Amino acid sequence: MNLVLVAHGTRKSRGLEMIGDLAAKVSTTLRRPVHVAFLDVLGPTPTEVLGSAEILDRPTFVVPAFLSRGYHVNVDLPAHVGASGHPDVTVTAALGPSPQMARVVFRRLVESGWRPGDSVILGAAGTSDRAANGDLHATAALLSAIVGARVELAFAATGSPRVADAVATARGQGARRIVVASYLLADGLFQDRLRESGADVVTEPLGLCEGTVRLTADRFRRAYLSRDLHHAVI
Repeated sequence: MNLVLVAHGTRKSRGLEMIGDLAAKVSTTLRRPVHVAFLDVLGPTPTEVLGSAEILDRPTFVVPAFLSRGYHVNVDLPAHVGASGHPDVTVTAALGPSPQMARVVFRRLVESGWRPGDSVILGAAGTSDRAANGDLHATAALLSAIVGARVELAFAATGSPRVADAVATARGQGARRIVVASYLLADGLFQDRLRESGADVVTEPLGLCEGTVRLTADRFRRAYLSRDLHHAVI
């Protein structure tokens, strides 16, 4: 059995280290090696990893390290799986949206000094995909319920409002303290944009949070337990 974590990719070395560290922590949790592949910016690609000699001949489970569904998860990844020629690949759901990830975001807020009464903006990368955009709004709603106040959704790249504009709007509405909750897994260009938004506090990415590691490991665990149960029934 093989385990593969598929992430977006970034040119920022710290971001790459964070994805590698996430894979290593999940590997320690599950006591199995976790391979890493990237869908954009750099390699190895999922096609290359899944088609490699050490992986091609065994059942393989793939977790998309993404916080919403979108083109990369719905189109790119299945295309890579098909191109790899691997005969036995199970792809799990992405990490978000999920109540678990909303709780991870909240834990980051608390660790970063969030206080009741702060204006909170959920800072996501953004997407032009309708389903993925719905996922992001769902996460903002989940976080609103946890925080006990409305959490605005804003974007670092695609979509409106941009995070800096959302911060400026909150200031204009009289917010005393503004916290941008990063909804990104790893450091990179988009996290830099959150930091440059003018907010009083910007939380760090989520990839190395204990809850993210636990959720990723659980995605793998449930996938291979479900497969074993299916084969036992057959």
